[in-house]
Amino acid sequence: MSWELFYLVCFALGLLLCLLSVFTGGGHIHAGHLHLGGGHFHAGHTHLRAPGSHANTGSGISPVNGFTVTAFLCWFGGAGYLLRTHSMLWAPWILLTAVVSGLAGAAIIFWFLASVLLPHERALTAEETAIAGVIARVTGPLSAGATGEILYSQLGVRRSAAARSEDGVAINRGDEVVVLRYEHGIAYVRKWSDLDM
Repeated sequence: MSWELFYLVCFALGLLLCLLSVFTGGGHIHAGHLHLGGGHFHAGHTHLRAPGSHANTGSGISPVNGFTVTAFLCWFGGAGYLLRTHSMLWAPWILLTAVVSGLAGAAIIFWFLASVLLPHERALTAEETAIAGVIARVTGPLSAGATGEILYSQLGVRRSAAARSEDGVAINRGDEVVVLRYEHGIAYVRKWSDLDM
C-alpha cells in the first residue's frame, strides 16, 4: 500500500464514521473490538463516553472518544494526503506533520465538547422520564390481551411505547388514554373517557 492510499483511507474512514454518526443520530457502529458511534469508544477493555451518554457521571469527558478519534483520522488523513501529493517534503516529515494536524483537529473537537457542549448536559431523573399519569394517543390499536402502541409527549419530545389495555378492553386507534403504570417495557393504559373523575 502506498502512503497516498494510506492517508486517503484514513481520511475516508474518519469522514465516513463522522457522517454515519451524524446521520444515524449517534448510532452505534461495531467493528470487531472497535466500537465507534454516539461518542463511545471501546477498545479492548477501555470504555469511554462522550457528553450526552447515559452513563455520564459528571466526571468529565475523556480526550479519547468517538468524536476525537474520527476528527483525528480526518485531519491526519487529509493533511497527509495533501502533503504527500502536493509537496516535496521528506516522508517522515509528512508523517509527523499529519500526526500533529490530526492531534490539532482532535484537540479542537475535544475543546468544543468539553467547553461548549458538556456544561449544558445533565442526567435526567427518574421523575422526569416516568410516564405513569401521562395522557397519550393510541397509534396501534389495543385489542383485548394484545399489545399495541401509544404516542405521547414528554419534556417537549414525542415518544412512543408499547401498550396494553389495563382492563383487557379493546381500545381503537386515535383514542386518548392515560398511562396507569409502566412495567417491563409495557405501558398499561385505560381510555381517558372511562376514568371516574
